[in-house]
Amino acid sequence: MTKVGPASVEFHNVSMRYGAVTAVDNVSFTVEAGKLVTLLGPSGCGKTTTLRMIAGLEIASAGRILIGGQDVTKLSAADRDVSMVFQSYALFPHMSVLENAAYGPTVKGLGKEKSREMALEKLSLVGLKGFENRFPSELSGGQQQRVAVARALVLEPQVLLFDEPLSNLDAKLRRRVREEIRELQQNLNLTVAYVTHDQEEALAVSDKIIVMSNAKIAQQGTPRALYEEPADAFVADFIGDANLIDVTVTEVVDGRAQVTIGPATVSLPARGLNAGPAKVAIRPESLLLSEQSGPASLPGKVAKCAYLGNHLDIMVETPVGELFVVQYGHHAMLEPGTPVNLSFADSGVTLIPPA
Repeated sequence: MTKVGPASVEFHNVSMRYGAVTAVDNVSFTVEAGKLVTLLGPSGCGKTTTLRMIAGLEIASAGRILIGGQDVTKLSAADRDVSMVFQSYALFPHMSVLENAAYGPTVKGLGKEKSREMALEKLSLVGLKGFENRFPSELSGGQQQRVAVARALVLEPQVLLFDEPLSNLDAKLRRRVREEIRELQQNLNLTVAYVTHDQEEALAVSDKIIVMSNAKIAQQGTPRALYEEPADAFVADFIGDANLIDVTVTEVVDGRAQVTIGPATVSLPARGLNAGPAKVAIRPESLLLSEQSGPASLPGKVAKCAYLGNHLDIMVETPVGELFVVQYGHHAMLEPGTPVNLSFADSGVTLIPPA
């Protein structure tokens, strides 16, 4: 079997309707060949339906889907060179690890010896050499996950799909397995579309994140762009923590906006907004505590302070409401009622539209 390289995936104005319900509404994006792109969003936003349309498990109601430049919109799952790793792993309990991994080539009629050889190669790749004769019930969650990945990789698909692959694992294991998935994807130059509702997971593994909300794309871009320049309040709040504050833009000159945040005045990139009401999204680590007051700072007093090892979580009462502040490093605990002043860091303070 000649190895076909990774393929790009393109959605052009794709919709998916079930009767009167629109699950995915006029969505367009590209997953570049050899990249990992995450579909991120809350339950019911359309991300899994989008993934199933790439797989051919759902056929789009409108629009075009291309894999490697070929129109696959109407092709069945069997006719697409795509493999999917399901949330439940869907391993066969009565089959050994080797038989599970060799299932695809066996069904395709590649012969027992060839199927076995292909399966052994992929099991070794995911670090399961020596586990061939075990059964799924004898494996940990992380090992089961790797068998599912090996089985999906064995036919060397052009595109690999993951549907919430870490949701059955505990927090420590999640971190390790997501690092393994990312390493595998990069080392093997795989095209991966990955679905999760966990924003930390998305930030950790992705070349690009597509944030979905109510069947549409809210914003797409690199993890850093989405975190530092959210398009609106939904994205700001969904990716990381954000303090969302109603503000007034008093004037805009040369792309910079003068913004009043309660009694404070700051200058921020205008991001296409004009004078008038707006919102500002402030990351908790971008609020800086100091004893000095000034025209660009907010007075406040500590409401709560919690010690979390490498940082403090602090709630501060201010004229614009209670704000969440994170202070990294070894700082002394602050007693409730302590007066403080909050100033704003150069990044992580972003103007967004008012609604």
